[in-house]
Amino acid sequence: MKRIMCAALLSAAFLTAGNSVFAQEQKTGAESSLTPKFGIKGGLNLTNMYVKDVSDENMKVGWNAGVFAKLPVTQGFSIQPELLYTNKGAKETYNNFIEGKGEYRFNLNYVELPVLAVFNVVKNFNIQVGPYASYLVGANIKDLKDDGTINNITDLKADNFNRFDWGVAGGFGIDISNFTLGARYNYGFKEIDKSGSLSGELTKDSKNSAISLYIGIGF
Repeated sequence: MKRIMCAALLSAAFLTAGNSVFAQEQKTGAESSLTPKFGIKGGLNLTNMYVKDVSDENMKVGWNAGVFAKLPVTQGFSIQPELLYTNKGAKETYNNFIEGKGEYRFNLNYVELPVLAVFNVVKNFNIQVGPYASYLVGANIKDLKDDGTINNITDLKADNFNRFDWGVAGGFGIDISNFTLGARYNYGFKEIDKSGSLSGELTKDSKNSAISLYIGIGF
């Protein structure tokens, strides 16, 4: 996961240098002053669950979508709250005599509220950092067998997990006119499972970890 973020940051540096002619600093060419912006965004999640260290081997693909506001405080600095629907979780392979070979796929769906400080490093490149809080609205756990059989584990639902999650988020964005391209890493502080439950046995006190790649359009 760290390798992916390093590669993304390096790519962003090249894009920033190559597209400086399109640079914007919290405003578009048609605006004479700093103006709040509201918009929509969406993209891809690369998610995992961790106990101590984040490992790439259980990464799962998900998605994110929602709305945002970019509220300028001063030239080059804004506060950006967002309201997102985001799919997190992980996959876990197994191979034993009782169950055979297969994979558990944890799909955890959250309504998430990040509140980020946005700093423009150069005119069209910004870094973002801040806390997030989220609420689990749905959970779907599938058992994918090697023979192609897919079973839902109906004993595990949203009520079997901790409903609230929180953590920190950080990343970068590239602003070209009213479009934003970006990448962000979310690091959760709260255990996903309820202690002593079936979810605890399967997830082993794991926490959420996610890389989000997104595109946004501001108005």
